[in-house]
Amino acid sequence: MASEKKELKKDKEEIVKKKTEEKAKKDVKEDRKAAVKPRPVEKPVKDEKKAADKAVRGYDPWKVLRYPHLAEKSMNMVEFENKLTFIVRRDASKRQIKEAIERLFGVKVIKVQTEITTSGVKKAYAKLSPENSASEIASRLGMV
Repeated sequence: MASEKKELKKDKEEIVKKKTEEKAKKDVKEDRKAAVKPRPVEKPVKDEKKAADKAVRGYDPWKVLRYPHLAEKSMNMVEFENKLTFIVRRDASKRQIKEAIERLFGVKVIKVQTEITTSGVKKAYAKLSPENSASEIASRLGMV
Protein backbone atom coordinates (compact mmCIF):
# COMPACT_ATOMS: atom_id res chain seq x y z
CA MET A 1 0.00 0.00 0.00
CA ALA A 2 2.82 2.36 0.82
CA SER A 3 4.45 1.63 -2.53
CA GLU A 4 1.17 2.39 -4.35
CA LYS A 5 0.97 5.78 -2.60
CA LYS A 6 4.55 6.57 -3.60
CA GLU A 7 3.79 5.67 -7.25
CA LEU A 8 0.63 7.83 -7.25
CA LYS A 9 2.61 10.71 -5.77
CA LYS A 10 5.31 10.37 -8.46
CA ASP A 11 2.65 10.26 -11.20
CA LYS A 12 1.02 13.46 -9.87
CA GLU A 13 4.40 15.20 -9.72
CA GLU A 14 5.15 14.23 -13.34
CA ILE A 15 1.75 15.50 -14.52
CA VAL A 16 2.22 18.84 -12.72
CA LYS A 17 5.73 19.16 -14.17
CA LYS A 18 4.48 18.54 -17.74
CA LYS A 19 1.67 21.07 -17.34
CA THR A 20 4.02 23.79 -16.09
CA GLU A 21 6.42 23.13 -18.99
CA GLU A 22 3.56 23.35 -21.50
CA LYS A 23 2.34 26.58 -19.96
CA ALA A 24 5.82 28.09 -20.10
CA LYS A 25 6.14 27.17 -23.80
CA LYS A 26 2.73 28.68 -24.52
CA ASP A 27 3.66 31.93 -22.70
CA VAL A 28 6.87 32.21 -24.74
CA LYS A 29 4.92 31.75 -27.99
CA GLU A 30 2.43 34.47 -26.99
CA ASP A 31 5.27 36.84 -26.09
CA ARG A 32 6.85 36.27 -29.50
CA LYS A 33 3.55 36.96 -31.23
CA ALA A 34 3.13 40.21 -29.30
CA ALA A 35 6.67 41.30 -30.17
CA VAL A 36 6.20 40.68 -33.90
CA LYS A 37 2.76 42.32 -34.11
CA PRO A 38 2.81 44.79 -37.04
CA ARG A 39 2.05 48.45 -36.42
CA PRO A 40 -0.76 50.10 -38.37
CA VAL A 41 0.47 52.20 -41.29
CA GLU A 42 -0.97 55.70 -41.72
CA LYS A 43 -2.43 56.23 -45.14
CA PRO A 44 -1.12 59.28 -46.99
CA VAL A 45 -3.63 62.06 -47.51
CA LYS A 46 -4.46 62.51 -51.19
CA ASP A 47 -5.55 66.11 -51.00
CA GLU A 48 -3.30 68.23 -48.78
CA LYS A 49 -5.69 71.18 -48.87
CA LYS A 50 -8.48 69.08 -47.35
CA ALA A 51 -6.12 67.88 -44.63
CA ALA A 52 -5.06 71.44 -43.84
CA ASP A 53 -8.68 72.62 -43.66
CA LYS A 54 -9.55 69.74 -41.37
CA ALA A 55 -6.60 70.55 -39.11
CA VAL A 56 -7.65 74.22 -38.87
CA ARG A 57 -11.30 73.41 -38.11
CA GLY A 58 -10.53 70.84 -35.41
CA TYR A 59 -7.66 72.70 -33.76
CA ASP A 60 -8.19 74.36 -30.37
CA PRO A 61 -5.14 76.31 -29.11
CA TRP A 62 -6.50 76.35 -25.57
CA LYS A 63 -5.96 72.59 -25.43
CA VAL A 64 -2.22 73.29 -25.60
CA LEU A 65 -2.20 76.49 -23.52
CA ARG A 66 -3.94 76.02 -20.20
CA TYR A 67 -3.87 79.58 -18.83
CA PRO A 68 -1.60 82.64 -18.62
CA HIS A 69 0.78 82.68 -15.67
CA LEU A 70 0.16 85.63 -13.37
CA ALA A 71 3.16 86.33 -11.16
CA GLU A 72 5.42 89.30 -10.52
CA LYS A 73 8.22 87.76 -12.56
CA SER A 74 5.96 87.09 -15.55
CA MET A 75 4.55 90.64 -15.38
CA ASN A 76 8.09 92.06 -15.45
CA MET A 77 8.84 89.88 -18.48
CA VAL A 78 5.78 91.30 -20.26
CA GLU A 79 6.90 94.88 -19.61
CA PHE A 80 10.67 94.67 -20.06
CA GLU A 81 11.40 91.64 -22.26
CA ASN A 82 8.28 91.46 -24.48
CA LYS A 83 7.59 87.90 -23.30
CA LEU A 84 4.36 86.11 -22.42
CA THR A 85 4.23 83.32 -19.87
CA PHE A 86 1.72 80.46 -20.03
CA ILE A 87 1.08 77.27 -18.14
CA VAL A 88 0.84 74.60 -20.83
CA ARG A 89 0.10 70.90 -21.13
CA ARG A 90 2.94 68.71 -19.95
CA ASP A 91 3.18 66.87 -23.28
CA ALA A 92 3.06 70.03 -25.45
CA SER A 93 6.09 70.65 -27.64
CA LYS A 94 7.68 74.05 -28.27
CA ARG A 95 6.41 73.99 -31.84
CA GLN A 96 2.82 73.36 -30.68
CA ILE A 97 3.06 76.17 -28.11
CA LYS A 98 4.42 78.60 -30.71
CA GLU A 99 1.68 77.70 -33.18
CA ALA A 100 -1.06 78.04 -30.54
CA ILE A 101 0.10 81.53 -29.47
CA GLU A 102 0.45 82.71 -33.06
CA ARG A 103 -3.05 81.49 -33.97
CA LEU A 104 -4.75 82.83 -30.85
CA PHE A 105 -3.30 86.30 -30.82
CA GLY A 106 -2.16 86.86 -34.41
CA VAL A 107 1.42 87.66 -33.43
CA LYS A 108 4.87 86.43 -34.48
CA VAL A 109 6.70 84.35 -31.86
CA ILE A 110 10.49 84.39 -32.12
CA LYS A 111 11.41 81.88 -29.42
CA VAL A 112 9.75 79.58 -26.91
CA GLN A 113 11.47 78.40 -23.75
CA THR A 114 9.92 75.80 -21.47
CA GLU A 115 10.53 74.58 -17.97
CA ILE A 116 8.94 72.01 -15.74
CA THR A 117 8.54 73.32 -12.21
CA THR A 118 9.15 71.31 -9.06
CA SER A 119 5.39 70.89 -8.71
CA GLY A 120 5.30 69.16 -12.13
CA VAL A 121 3.70 72.01 -14.08
CA LYS A 122 5.09 73.01 -17.47
CA LYS A 123 5.67 76.73 -18.04
CA ALA A 124 6.33 78.30 -21.43
CA TYR A 125 7.99 81.67 -22.03
CA ALA A 126 7.21 83.04 -25.50
CA LYS A 127 9.38 85.88 -26.85
CA LEU A 128 7.38 88.01 -29.27
CA SER A 129 8.79 89.88 -32.25
CA PRO A 130 9.51 93.60 -31.73
CA GLU A 131 6.56 94.69 -33.90
CA ASN A 132 4.14 92.90 -31.51
CA SER A 133 3.48 94.11 -27.98
CA ALA A 134 3.23 91.59 -25.16
CA SER A 135 1.63 94.21 -22.88
CA GLU A 136 -1.23 94.64 -25.38
CA ILE A 137 -1.94 90.91 -25.38
CA ALA A 138 -1.59 90.77 -21.59
CA SER A 139 -4.22 93.51 -21.25
CA ARG A 140 -6.53 91.58 -23.63
CA LEU A 141 -6.14 88.54 -21.38
CA GLY A 142 -6.79 90.59 -18.27
CA MET A 143 -3.31 90.09 -16.86
CA VAL A 144 -2.50 93.81 -16.53
